[in-house]
Amino acid sequence: MTISADIVGIEVGPMLQEVDARWLMAYAAGIGWLKDGVMAHPVFPVCYEWPLALAIRDRAIPPEARLKAVHATHDLVIHRLPVSGDRLSTTARVEAVERRKPGAYVVTRFETRDASGAPVTTTEAGALYLGVETTGSDCHPAAPRPHVQPANAPAPWKVEVPVPRGAAHVYTECSRIWNPIHTDRAVARAAGLPDIILHGTATLAMAVSAVIESEAGGDPTRVKGIRCGFGAMVLMPSTLIVEGGRAASPEGDMVSFRVLTDSGAPAIRDSVVLLESL
Repeated sequence: MTISADIVGIEVGPMLQEVDARWLMAYAAGIGWLKDGVMAHPVFPVCYEWPLALAIRDRAIPPEARLKAVHATHDLVIHRLPVSGDRLSTTARVEAVERRKPGAYVVTRFETRDASGAPVTTTEAGALYLGVETTGSDCHPAAPRPHVQPANAPAPWKVEVPVPRGAAHVYTECSRIWNPIHTDRAVARAAGLPDIILHGTATLAMAVSAVIESEAGGDPTRVKGIRCGFGAMVLMPSTLIVEGGRAASPEGDMVSFRVLTDSGAPAIRDSVVLLESL
């Protein structure tokens, strides 16, 4: 089972999608982030990127390898948050294929612009295809990710986030992101999982909510970037521990954070939220 480096450069889109208040509010409710008024959560872009992720997967990844994928890294730049009424145009392009010890690492870049052509969000999402080899004379390695200084000292703040039994089903419907390993136990077990697991992007969104409340005064518009690596599975019901604190950065105000499962395993690691300085 292999993935060829020749897929680098494959592109899909543009796909036009309209963002409405119902979608924004549903996503916020799906992660337990309830605000007055209609406001986009900083992780909401994964919703309009998902159809492109499926389309480029179907073009670039062999069918037998698709079920081997896990979301490994996420690097999001927010030029501005989407708002209700936006008509967004998104393209996706395979940027890199890299041979790693666990399997093939594939990076896809999503570019989203509004009706005027102005950039809204840019995401580089890395998927690891476990046990899958790569082929091709030029393996197009991914660009090095910015270094995140690990926090050795106790985190300045720590938040417990409960994950109820039905969290994955609710997130699936509210985000419009459907992958049966998150909702169908038989499919999850067939894929080698112990049970259905929470979406990595749901875990990330809950963590970013904690960062916004702890470090940004509850203002999501201050979030200008998010970088993270995904790790341990999140089962349901469970309780997540989100801990973080500010760190010095030439890029602006940077909050380093991580998410731990009930067992203490890192579900999200090597992670930062970049905030607009006040």
